[in-house]
Amino acid sequence: MDIRILPSNIANMIAAGEVVQRPASVVKELMENAVDAGADQITVVIQDAGRTLIQVIDNGCGMSPDQAVLCFERHATSKLRSAEDLQNIMTYGFRGEALASIAAVAEVTLKTRREDDEVGCQVDFADSQHLSTIETAAPRGANFSVRNLFYNVPARRKFLKSDNVEFKHIVTEFIHVALTVPQIGLTLTHNGKDIYVLRPAKSLKFRIQDILGPNVAKEVVDISADTSVTQIYGFVGRPDSAKKGLGNQYFFVNGRYFRSPYLHKAVMKAYENLIPEGLTPTYFIYLNVDPQSMDVNIHPTKTEIKFEDDSVIFQVLYACIRETLGKNSFGESIDFDREGVPDIPAFGKNFDEFRPVSEPQPGLDSSYNPFDNDGFPSESSPFDNSFVPGAGSAPGRELFSNDWTRSGQGFDEEPARHGSGYGAGRFIEKRDDYGKLFEDKLMPGRSILTLQGKYIVTTGRSGLMVINVSRAMERILYDRFLKAMSGNEHVTQTALFPVTVQVGVENMCLISEHSQMLADLGFDIAPFGTDTLVVNGVPEGYSAEAGKVQTMIGDLLLILAEDHASLPEMMAANMASRFARLGALSGDTVTDPAEAQRLIDSLFECENAEYTSTGRRIMSLIPVEEIDKKF
Repeated sequence: MDIRILPSNIANMIAAGEVVQRPASVVKELMENAVDAGADQITVVIQDAGRTLIQVIDNGCGMSPDQAVLCFERHATSKLRSAEDLQNIMTYGFRGEALASIAAVAEVTLKTRREDDEVGCQVDFADSQHLSTIETAAPRGANFSVRNLFYNVPARRKFLKSDNVEFKHIVTEFIHVALTVPQIGLTLTHNGKDIYVLRPAKSLKFRIQDILGPNVAKEVVDISADTSVTQIYGFVGRPDSAKKGLGNQYFFVNGRYFRSPYLHKAVMKAYENLIPEGLTPTYFIYLNVDPQSMDVNIHPTKTEIKFEDDSVIFQVLYACIRETLGKNSFGESIDFDREGVPDIPAFGKNFDEFRPVSEPQPGLDSSYNPFDNDGFPSESSPFDNSFVPGAGSAPGRELFSNDWTRSGQGFDEEPARHGSGYGAGRFIEKRDDYGKLFEDKLMPGRSILTLQGKYIVTTGRSGLMVINVSRAMERILYDRFLKAMSGNEHVTQTALFPVTVQVGVENMCLISEHSQMLADLGFDIAPFGTDTLVVNGVPEGYSAEAGKVQTMIGDLLLILAEDHASLPEMMAANMASRFARLGALSGDTVTDPAEAQRLIDSLFECENAEYTSTGRRIMSLIPVEEIDKKF
């Protein structure tokens, strides 16, 4: 066995595999170095989602020519002097691996100048090799230009995701830094377009508003706790603003972003019985702890932290949030402010003397016999026959006649395509591929009832047939979406008024990534600025109501955020199933018999009308024998 020392360039590339996983990793490391350098203005310039160029410019302390070369050496750092310093880390970087790792997999140019230097210097590195150092004019601070990331590691470059996905990760890292240093001005530019221009904020809440919008800032309340173990401050969302998914949840410790499923459980426990299951609140939680009581050196990206007293921090965080939620009233309040409200007059005891009350007298038909005239009032009845079903030529008598099957809610005529009321539907012919359930076909000439908009009830040959409206719609949409994904035509329902939804820059990248698929399905969505989109139309069957459209967009982003690594056919079926479920939940209720009939017609045109794509039963037959048992 031949043991040898790895060359420095290979060792640096191995380290780069841990530190530099994608362009966003470079943005994170360079921005954090700029903050450590004391900058109060940082500009990030991106080209082609970081594949072509990542440039980070700061006005920090800068470096001398010798330091500019030395900083690219592995384990070169200005943060540590002794082993004891490892126990008191308050800066972002300290291991000295970031710049060495970046220089191992990219072409790097650094321009820098210190405040007292008359001229600056330019240092060039590639493949861990120092190429040149020259004098140049430069403002105070540092300007790092990282070009052609992974140019010498083609396999790593090939496995990068699309530009939209990679830029989404860059935005995430940018936001993490921006939320830790609200006092620093930050700018993010992508392909010549300003994405974020953040001026130094007066407070953390103003920074949250600048990044995520005023709606998020309005939905949060302050939290605060100070103990011997930790100091906690920040914001948590109102229970009624909780949403699906894990958006806008941030933990920071000593000014550093970190992930903690354990502390997330403390937050969720504090919201027990306050939010429905499946929803997650917004939170921006900042912890200050003794640096000697935590270890940030357990992961190369330093996003995982080990606390010495993690169980105590769990309890303090839970109690802090619970107390805040208890102090704030989130229910509907009664407004006792009567300024400007007109007075309701108080009637005196003699009011009836001036305003006599006349009670209506009921009409009585003494000649009425329910066993005569088919149960209808006589011609001499004091009642107005024009409003009585079946009287003369008034509409409605046919509902009680033997001809009801032709003009009532039966199935022997074409369904009404417009309006509402007693539209006649087409009788659905029996199909043998639906199983035994469909041997009890819908009887011709029978009415259709809707129950609370959730169920359609009609009669079969041997009992009542109950159809679940939501599941029926899910099945119909599933079949439509599969056809749309296979290249067939889709149907878009244009909204009467376009709906504007603020989704954030990260989610705009997600929408752009899947824009063609969404268009194929029938979504008409257009960007409106860098963080907002406009919904001009939705697939047929979806609700175009503004409130439901906003909820739908949130659910849509959750579906798109999933990483589908399965075969294309399986992915298409899964996406169609998820979108169908979303459409069924956001669709309007069915309360009109004509609409119910059209839904039934569409359902029986599906490949399988008995079950949804996830195997849930759509309809059920209640036999007459079972109904008899109720009596």
